[in-house]
Amino acid sequence: MQPDDPYPPIFVVTGSLHGVGEQLVHTILAQFHGADVPVQTYFCIREMNQIELLITEAVISNALIIHTMVSPDMRQALVAMAQAQGIMAIDLAGPLMDYLSILLNREPSGQPGLYRKMHEVEFKRNEAVEFTLAHDDGVKAEEWHEADIVLLGVSRVYKTPLSVYLAMMTWKVVNVPIVMGVTPRRELFELDRRRVVGLMIDPDQLLHHRQYRQRQLGVHGRSNYVDPVKLFEELEYARKVYRRGGFATVDVTDKPIETTADEVVATVTRRLKSEA
Repeated sequence: MQPDDPYPPIFVVTGSLHGVGEQLVHTILAQFHGADVPVQTYFCIREMNQIELLITEAVISNALIIHTMVSPDMRQALVAMAQAQGIMAIDLAGPLMDYLSILLNREPSGQPGLYRKMHEVEFKRNEAVEFTLAHDDGVKAEEWHEADIVLLGVSRVYKTPLSVYLAMMTWKVVNVPIVMGVTPRRELFELDRRRVVGLMIDPDQLLHHRQYRQRQLGVHGRSNYVDPVKLFEELEYARKVYRRGGFATVDVTDKPIETTADEVVATVTRRLKSEA
């Protein structure tokens, strides 16, 4: 191959919906700066005719095949067909499975995607937490519609802790601050209102939370942030926003986060069913 010739592609082949091999290939390619090697991933390869088509494409493009096939039959077929056509096929899963089969004295199930199925809740939780942290405090409005739940509220109704707790329950959550005098973004009123919940709280308890927060920050003296009159006006403004959007409300006064989370989930679930 001449220096200016394009690099042959790498085909990453898997029997599941997720390409672990693809991530590994990109990680290794990153060590070869400037080598623009095309990588193409083939998911859910579970039929012989799929392998035949794949090998044909590999022959045409002189591709290198990297595979993580866990089905013994499919793996053997892929290796045999690749060898017959002079195509290099690197097996990332087979040697490890063979070793573990001897070590554990049992045969693998050969079922693609089994790890994902066994750990589905864990995967969903991680995805929900990642999404929720990336959409804290009203950022990325263009992605709000992707949330399972959208929480609204004035400052110090603990939107963020509640959002993270819900994310641990596998809900993808966006939280949006309601600020007195600031018109809410139009995206808020374009959302599925059944998934939006406005948080309310007793004014005295909110005042207590804010005063405590000020002490934590070393701030002393009066301000609009802890002015009882302004605080009441903030809550009334939030209530108007909720009414405008047709959003349900949940009162967080004197409630542990677990109880509030359960109420939020129950509220959203009920509205999704009753207003389908």
